[in-house]
Amino acid sequence: MSSVTVTATTRPANSSIDNLGKRSVMDELRSFEKEGYFDLGHPLLNRIAHSFIKAAGIGALQAVSREAYFTVVEGVGIDSTDGNGAKKKIPDLRGNHILYRETNRKSIEALVKSTGKESFQWGLAAGVFSGLTYGLNEACGYHDWKNSAVAGAITGMTLALTTDDTTHEQVVQSAITGAAIATAANMLTGIF
Repeated sequence: MSSVTVTATTRPANSSIDNLGKRSVMDELRSFEKEGYFDLGHPLLNRIAHSFIKAAGIGALQAVSREAYFTVVEGVGIDSTDGNGAKKKIPDLRGNHILYRETNRKSIEALVKSTGKESFQWGLAAGVFSGLTYGLNEACGYHDWKNSAVAGAITGMTLALTTDDTTHEQVVQSAITGAAIATAANMLTGIF
């Protein structure tokens, strides 16, 4: 049985102790971009872990921002009806519609739980996609739109399977959507 050694990066390998005290917060963040957060011993594992951590943070920020928005809307008293007297609903990451009044009345415990779940889903999507594109690139020896489409489809299916009561149609729709988004992103990379 082999073991994995996790090493946290604390400072750049080429900086001296004297320079460490002069570094700004932005310099520290930029060093993480170059060196990464962890060294798991293999580039594939490193890439998956880095992608997961970054996307999970974005997912948490998105979930908390949504909750803050609804708290402000509720507190200010902005009309939340759609004109017919029905409450407006917005979809969450899984496509389920949430009444915004219900989300404001959740406890802190429920907020933390929903934020954690969305963070995990965002991280899972990024980690799976990043790992698959890296693996396909290594296996094929090149990276093209077909690799992105396959990775996007598998990522979409994986994300669909994290929802409750998943149907066959949802899995297929998510696979098609994932493949389309990944292919478009790959093709538009050189344009912008």
